Parts: sequence; C-alpha cells; structure tokens
Amino acid sequence: MESNRRVPVWAAALIGLVAGTVAVGVSLLVAGVVKASAFPVVAVGNAVVDLTPAALKDFAIRTFGENDKTVLLTGIFLVLAATAVAIGFLAVRDLRYGLAALAAFGVVGILAVLTRPGAGVMDVVPTVAGVAAAMFALRRLTGRALVPASGSREAGRPDGPRGEVPPAGAEREERYDVPAPPVMRAGNGRYSFDRRRLLVGAAGGLVVAGATGLIGRMLSGRAEVAAARGGLKLPRPAVPAPPLPAGADLRIRGLSPFVTPNHDFYRVDTALMVPQVDPRSWTLRIHGMVDRPVELTFADLMKRPLKEADITLCCVSNEVGGPYIGNARWLGTSLAGVLRDAGVQKGADMLLSTSADGWTCGTPVDVVLDGRDALLAFGMNGQALPFDHGFPVRQVVPGLYGYVSATKWVTDIEVTRFDQAEAYWTSRGWSAMGPIKTESRIDLPKDGARVAPGRTVIAGVAWAQHKGVDAVEVRIDRGPWRRARLAEAPTADTWRQWVIDDWDATPGSHTIEVRATDATGYTQTADRVGVVPDGATGWDSVRVDVA
Repeated sequence: MESNRRVPVWAAALIGLVAGTVAVGVSLLVAGVVKASAFPVVAVGNAVVDLTPAALKDFAIRTFGENDKTVLLTGIFLVLAATAVAIGFLAVRDLRYGLAALAAFGVVGILAVLTRPGAGVMDVVPTVAGVAAAMFALRRLTGRALVPASGSREAGRPDGPRGEVPPAGAEREERYDVPAPPVMRAGNGRYSFDRRRLLVGAAGGLVVAGATGLIGRMLSGRAEVAAARGGLKLPRPAVPAPPLPAGADLRIRGLSPFVTPNHDFYRVDTALMVPQVDPRSWTLRIHGMVDRPVELTFADLMKRPLKEADITLCCVSNEVGGPYIGNARWLGTSLAGVLRDAGVQKGADMLLSTSADGWTCGTPVDVVLDGRDALLAFGMNGQALPFDHGFPVRQVVPGLYGYVSATKWVTDIEVTRFDQAEAYWTSRGWSAMGPIKTESRIDLPKDGARVAPGRTVIAGVAWAQHKGVDAVEVRIDRGPWRRARLAEAPTADTWRQWVIDDWDATPGSHTIEVRATDATGYTQTADRVGVVPDGATGWDSVRVDVA
C-alpha cells in the first residue's frame, strides 16, 4: 500500500516520526539550558494534570497507583507519535501542510508552557527550537524520500522544490522557462521514491535526536545533583529519636514493617519529571505576614538545631485499606523554629508552601506551632532524601494529609491567610485543613486468599497521627468484636501494628473486618465515604476462603 500513490505508508510514517523525535530531542537539549520544567512534553503533561477533573484523577490513582505518571507520559508520547505520523502523511502530500501542522502543534506546546507557575518568555524557547528543528528535519526527509524523476523539469535543478542538491550525475546546466513549483506534490507524477536516501536521512535524524536528548538530560543536572546527594553526609541531630521500643515491630511475614524502606514508601504527587534541585543552589524563602523575611541556604539549614522524629505520612487519596501510607524516621530542623525566627504576624493562619515545580500546599499555622514535630526534613531513614521524596528538602507535618502538609522540593513559604490564598488541591474542591482520620487496615490474610483450616494469623496496621491508637478490634462474619494485641509505638505520630494470632479458621468463606479507636475515645465509623474532599472513612474488610 502507498501513500498518495508515490510514497509507501511506512515511509510517510517514518518521516513524521523521525521529525517528531528530533523535535523532542532538541527541545530537551534547550530545556536543559533554559529550565528543565520548560520541556514542552512535561509542560503539556502538567497542563493535562491541572485540567483533569478530580474524579478522573482519583480513578487514575486507584487504577494505576504510583504508575499513574508513567501511564500519563506514555499516553502523551503515543499521542505525539500518532500526530507525528499524521504530519508525515501531510508532508508527502504537500510540504506546506506538514509545516503548518507542526506550527500548530508548537502553539499548543507554547500555551502549555506559559500556563506553568512562574513561566517567563524564555520558557517558550525549547518549544520554538524543537518545532524549528522538526521543520528542518521534515523538509530534509521529504526531499530525500522523493527525488525528481528522470526527465522531469525538476530533475536537474540545484535548488529544486526543497532546495535539495541534485543526485550525482544529474544535469546542472539545464534551464527552464517555467519555474518549478516551490512545494513538491507527491501525486503529480514528477517524483520517484528513493528508499535508500530516506533511510540514510532517517538514521541521521535519529542520531541527532538521541545525541541532543542525552545531552539535554545531562544539562538538566541529573548527574550533578545525584553526585551532590551521594556525597551528602547527614549531621548528627541535636535531638535524636529514641530507640524503637521492644515490640514496635511484630516481625510477621506479610505485615507492613514498622519502618517503611525508602524504596517502598508510597509516592503521590503531580510531578511528571522529578525536580533535580542542587542543594548548593537551593534556597528557602520565608515571607509574607512576617516581621523579618528569611532566606535560608541548605548550609544554613544544616547548621540549625536538628531533630529526628518517627512520623507516619498518609495521602488523602488513600482509600479504606489502601497502600498510600508509610512510616519513616525523618531528620531535619523545626519548621516552627524557622517561623519564630521570621516572626509570624497576628492574623496569619496559613503557610502557602511552593515546590520547585510550582505545586502549592496550604498548611494551618496553628498546627505547625502547637509543639508537634513539624520538620523541614532532608534525611529519611538514615539517608539523604530520595529524589522522589523531595531532595534536598521537604516539609513533614504529622497529623495532616500530605496535600496540606508534606510539600516536596520546597523552595518558598508564604505566611498568609486561608481567606486570601488558595493552594493547588483546595482550589480543586478538596478541604483546606485535611487532618488525618483514624483508620486501620488488614494486611493478613489478603483479600481473596485461600487459607488452610486451623490457627490463622490476622494482622495489620492502624493509625491516628498525633492522637495515637488505643485499641484495635476485629470481627469475623459479623460476630462479636475481639480486641487485637497491639505492638508498641514510640509516639502518637506513628502507625501501630496489631495482631490476632489464634483465629481457628473453619472451612468455608469468611469476611474479616477491623476498626480502631484512638486516644481521644473516637472509634472509626463504619460509614464508607470516598476520599474527596477530606479523606476516606469506613472499616477495612477482606474475604477469605478456608479449605
């Protein structure tokens, strides 16, 4: 099958795909020089995230989990590939059509870039450069694929329809009274398809795209920032966390460990490309309703009194029994101490923090200042923060869902008021405060598991950050509630393991439910409510078959 009776379908598609790949590589290279967030693919992805309804975002998180960004980026690249193929078909019909389509696609990229927080005129340069490179590649590739047929008027022109140099041996002295049309049309019978010239040109385009993309990634600072993180030695805290009490971890296989390893810690954020922030150039600005605006460097932060704290973080997108919760030992300096140095003015009730990629978060001032271990953290489980979790510095505030407390890659904190400013998720219908709800989860046995008759372990975790878990109860097949044995917990800011290790499982199908009671006397409700607008409620339950 051929396109326009002259160019095979595969060749038209290849022309478009190579031109599109060149656009991506060149734009990534220029973004590495200008600003990594100005890479148009990421800008378009972030714009899609911003415009996506909250219900659809929740569906993506539930369906794809921490792979939601990979799925989104894969979708964007598939759309780009399909668009590039279409542009290739347009170009072999009439080059002007292909160039116009590229220009239109560039406009979409420019608009997406300009919608990002803090975007400036220079941020459009990567998109413009990428589109210009794609136009050049498109012109060259179509010129190589379709050459003037022997005997046609264009066959010997040194500046033929695309300004191509004629093939070796072609006549260069021939003149014509009628000028050749400025744009080649594949279907007019005067051009023939040259497979070899196209494939050589496509290979050259792919080499250019690969080289520019690789250099762009290097210029974006990944290697340099990785080296800075690898060389960071965490200082000793002035106030170390006490050793974990004996029995804090029941060490039951399949039960979530008390300390979540860094590589297993959940990740939910809006960053399609993880920000690469060099600690040597990082600064944190504290301003707004303060007596003395403050700007801290990373070195300044590490010189302040440091503290370790065991704190469980939870995402507001965590469904009942969900995985978006984890516990770690954090190292950092007191956020309250930094605010007191700045002098919070009367009437201020909100901290509007901003991450390096422009995401914003609104945190209640009174919560940060009430004595809890609210930290500007740079250490996690004895290591420098992983990139995915906010290196070099993030907020950690126990007792609040992450969307109102746990800003990663934090660079700016404005002291303001809730009636004067709105953060990213609150502007999309989520609650402004976001205290974590008392909840519990069954880890063992798994839902749908088949277990052998006899003594069976039922175990899981429960949490009520900054209140503490006082009791966990389990019931089977709507029978009487039984109290579970609780593991120790170092503070009220961590989750707590629980276990019932003597259930006599009888053959048949059984439903197991769990509920927790916190230190205030509140027992979690059985009413099932979704995550919007301030976190899910309900009892976790699993169904198992005993045989």
